[in-house]
Amino acid sequence: MPDPVKADPGGAVASTPRLALWVLAEGHVRVLDAPERVGELIEHAQALRATDLFVQVYRGGRAWYDASLADATPYRSVYEATGVDTLQSLITAAHAVGIKVHAWVNVLSLSQNRDAPILEDLGRQIIAVDRTGRSLLDYPAFDVPEPDRQYLRMGTPGLYLDPGAPGLAPYLAKVYAELLERYAGLDGLHLDYIRYPDVLPFSPGSRFGVGLDFGYADATRARFREQTGLEAPFGDITKNAGAWDAWRRDQVREVVSQIATQARQTSPGLELSAAVWTWKNRAYLSMGQDWQGWLEDGLIDFAVPMAYTQDDRLLRYQAQHFAGLPFHARIFAGLGTWLFSNRPAGANRQIEIVRDAGLTHIALFSYDSILASDALRAALLENPTP
Repeated sequence: MPDPVKADPGGAVASTPRLALWVLAEGHVRVLDAPERVGELIEHAQALRATDLFVQVYRGGRAWYDASLADATPYRSVYEATGVDTLQSLITAAHAVGIKVHAWVNVLSLSQNRDAPILEDLGRQIIAVDRTGRSLLDYPAFDVPEPDRQYLRMGTPGLYLDPGAPGLAPYLAKVYAELLERYAGLDGLHLDYIRYPDVLPFSPGSRFGVGLDFGYADATRARFREQTGLEAPFGDITKNAGAWDAWRRDQVREVVSQIATQARQTSPGLELSAAVWTWKNRAYLSMGQDWQGWLEDGLIDFAVPMAYTQDDRLLRYQAQHFAGLPFHARIFAGLGTWLFSNRPAGANRQIEIVRDAGLTHIALFSYDSILASDALRAALLENPTP
């Protein structure tokens, strides 16, 4: 692979405060399902002083945009009924009032979609397999089988793609390059679920031979053997665990790298971002998500740690940590405003905590939750953000 086209770490994100809203594809609002909801979104975004929208357009292998490399049933059902491409309408309407639009894509999660086109194209081997050889396709209700379920749980149950599976990285890069080709007005590509599955309780890598982790499909372990000359740990065997964990982490990075390369070649000036786990050590050790490295190496322009908590002291500790990093200007603090639907003052307090810590940019999850609560929306309207 050629070296990825990288961001400019010094000037990729403007220092002017920015406020982003996550807009769900399948929340209760479903903006992209009805053209008339686009204007409502822009009106609410302006009132909230939002500068950016993370609009979910790819989830579970399904596309809410004109696509040939994904299941575009959601897009087609709306277009055939209305004759309107709602994503294009949203981009046009947002740009008319100076708001940026980022295509939000769930990269390594298929949600619970067993019929995603990528499975037909690349085969069963691309689905994550655990250290005992069980595929997530065989997990009952997409969660850990018994008896392991007594002490282990999937943090977010569903089907996950194995980033080390042969052919997966270039396939995904092509999917998102097509999106950017067809919607040249997009300002950014926002990567979500760019990691291995999260398991509770988490295990810091494979070296202890306990807990649950993923990436053990036959084809993936064969790639590890071909590239390193080593055998991957499996079952109770922990030999070569350090090399295996590093290799798996590199596979996630390679997915980011190939997406970044094609995205920036397709759309120069595009902002590439990622929604990431707020705990860097857990992300790095347990889920192969070295997002600090991605920032340092310019693979992404900014990261959005999902600091979803009702504990203000914990949020303050997290915000102060991020504010002390050399790339703090390239971090959006992701706040879980839905947690405060019944206590809206708490949402404003968390915005103040993040600002007081010295972080410039904020993302709120989500537009749907804000619209669902009149009290929350009223409270946020009173807060002078960004």
